[in-house]
Amino acid sequence: MFDLKFELIKKDPGSSARLGSLTTTHGKIETPIFMPVGTQATVKAMTPEELVQAGSQIILANTYHLYLRPGHELVGRLGGLHGFMHWDRPILTDSGGFQVFSLGELRKISEEGVKFRSHIDGSRHFLSPELSIAIQQSLGADIAMCFDECPPYPAEVSYVQKSLELTTRWARRCKEAHTRTDQALFGIVQGGMHPELRRESAERLIEIGFDGYALGGLSVGEEKGLMHEMFHACAPYVPEHFPRYIMGIGAPEDLIEAVNAGYDMFDCVMPTRNARNGALFTSFGRINIKAACFEEDTGPVDPECDCYVCRNYSRAYLRHLYRSQEILASRLNTWHNLHYYLNLMRQVRDSIAAGTFSAFRKEFYAQRGGAGSVVSER
Repeated sequence: MFDLKFELIKKDPGSSARLGSLTTTHGKIETPIFMPVGTQATVKAMTPEELVQAGSQIILANTYHLYLRPGHELVGRLGGLHGFMHWDRPILTDSGGFQVFSLGELRKISEEGVKFRSHIDGSRHFLSPELSIAIQQSLGADIAMCFDECPPYPAEVSYVQKSLELTTRWARRCKEAHTRTDQALFGIVQGGMHPELRRESAERLIEIGFDGYALGGLSVGEEKGLMHEMFHACAPYVPEHFPRYIMGIGAPEDLIEAVNAGYDMFDCVMPTRNARNGALFTSFGRINIKAACFEEDTGPVDPECDCYVCRNYSRAYLRHLYRSQEILASRLNTWHNLHYYLNLMRQVRDSIAAGTFSAFRKEFYAQRGGAGSVVSER
C-alpha cells in the first residue's frame, strides 16, 4: 500500500478537534476538510478551475456510477480520473457499497459480493470486493475505500453483527486485492448504532491494517442526537495517528460536531444538491432563494461571505435566475454553497490553530439563534 502520511499538527485545548495534514500522491490536504462530491467525474455545475477558486483541496468520485458509465477501464485508458476530468489535486473514490445499499430490492447480498440491477437500464451486474478495488485502481484515485455493507436503520443487533463480520471479511479481501503503490486504502468501520459493535469493527480493521479509517453507516435515517453521540463514542476507537473520515454527513452543524469529536474528513452532496433546489447556506442559517421576500433584495446572499457570487450578484438576481430555470442559477448557487462549506472548514482550521475552536463553535451556533446540537465538549 501507499505510505500515506498523516501529520497531527495541533489539538484544540477545549475539545477533541485537531489540525492535521494528509499527504497524497497529488498533493497535501489540510484537515479538517470537506470534500465536494463529483459523482460522475464532475462536481455538478462547476469546472475544476472554479472548484480551486472556491477552495477545494480534494474531491470525491463515485465508483458505482463510473463503473456503469462510462466504465472504469475506459477512464483508465484515458489517463485515470485526474487526466479524464482535468483535475490535478487529490481524489477519493468511494467503494460503491452505499450506492448498492441504496438500491434496496434491486440488489442481493452474498458472501462473494452483491448482485444488482443498474438504475440506468436495469442490466444485471455483480460487484465484489475485488472488483470494487479493481475499479478504483483503474480510476486512479489517491484514496480508495474498502467495499462494505451498510446496514439499514433501524436494524436488529443480530443483523448488524452479521453485517459487521461480512464487512470485515470483505475488507481483508480488499486489502489482498489492492496492488497500487501510489494509492492509499481506507477501511470502513460499521456496527450500526451500537458503540460496542463499532469498537469491534474498528479493532478488527486495525488488525488487518489500513492507511486510514472511515465511519460508515451514518445519516441513514437516525435522529441527529444519536448520530452525534456516535461521533463521540467512536472517535477513540481509531488511534490518533490515523486520518479519521465520516462518510456522507453534510449539514454544517454535523460537520462542526464531527470536528468537535476529533474527525478530519467529510463529504456530502448536500451543498450541491441544495444549491440546485434553491437552498443557500449562510453564516446565519439556510435561506430559500425562491422566497418572495427576495424579489427586490439587492443585498448579497450572505453579507459576511466574500465568494465570487456574493461579491457580484444580488439575492433578487439569483431568485430571478432560479424562477426562470436558467442554468446559471445552478452554477452560481453551487459556487456559493461550496464556498460556504470550504470556507467554514478553513475557519475551523484557523480556530484550532489559534486554540479557540470551542469559542468558534459556540459563536457558530449563536449566529443561528442556538439552533443545532451542542453536545459535550469531549
